[in-house]
Amino acid sequence: MADFSGAFWMERAIGASAGAAVSLVYMLPKGSREAACRFLAGLISGVVFGGPAGVFLAARLGIVAFLSPSEIMLSGAAAVSVSAWWGLGVLARVAGRWGGARG
Repeated sequence: MADFSGAFWMERAIGASAGAAVSLVYMLPKGSREAACRFLAGLISGVVFGGPAGVFLAARLGIVAFLSPSEIMLSGAAAVSVSAWWGLGVLARVAGRWGGARG
């Protein structure tokens, strides 16, 4: 059965927030609305998919035996958050460049 204690949510939220914060260094948002949308998407996706992503990454890298469950959760949430941040940033740039009314 899954552990839904307070630490469970805090690990995911901290990892997802860290991933979104690190992403700010690499791809700055154009405005506050884009920043808020991308941060929330990173936070939500990190909380939801952080555990499975952390387990997948640790198993793929062969480091499961060296990490605690908390570290796996934090790293997975951060990785998913970074991916969501970048994905939404790319989509926002593409939509801004090629979007608009036609005709």
